[in-house]
Amino acid sequence: MKNEQLFPLIQKAIEKDQKAQTQLINIFWVDVFSFVMKKVQDENDADEITVNVFSKVLSKLDMFDAHFQFKTWILTIAQNTIIDFWRRKSRENQNTTENLEEVKNQFAKSPEELMISEEEQKKIIKTIESLDSNYRDIIRLRFFEEKSIKEIAEELGISVANTKVRVMRAKKVLAELLKNNGLGDHS
Repeated sequence: MKNEQLFPLIQKAIEKDQKAQTQLINIFWVDVFSFVMKKVQDENDADEITVNVFSKVLSKLDMFDAHFQFKTWILTIAQNTIIDFWRRKSRENQNTTENLEEVKNQFAKSPEELMISEEEQKKIIKTIESLDSNYRDIIRLRFFEEKSIKEIAEELGISVANTKVRVMRAKKVLAELLKNNGLGDHS
């Protein structure tokens, strides 16, 4: 579809016309999803990133410069979103490595330190029990039963993307509560 044909649709979408927004998404969904899929090679990640791309596209439509092809503009946003995805993934892997160091240090603790850890663990469990039931269930399934995101999604009857968001939110809420109770990161 040529830019000239897209202009009226883009203008309506800028004015928050939901039909126009949906039309734009439908026109470019396959292009964006295919582009993202080539880069991440995981269908769930590609789906999540594509949704994210269109969210950004719709929120920044008024910034589109008509001197450029609309598809090129969207794919540039997709490319930047993929870069953000890989950065986040890299940080998560780095955090996993840091957590491994923490586990190694756990074995080097004295009995007194281990007792303190048990006390902290009781406080953590008490804090978890004070959470909203949705967050409590997510924390229990993910960290106590050690279920995968996919398994949690199936058990709760929600999408994988929604599960990821819920796990992230539950972790944030729990971290904030722990921090407020003096159990947060001591470094």
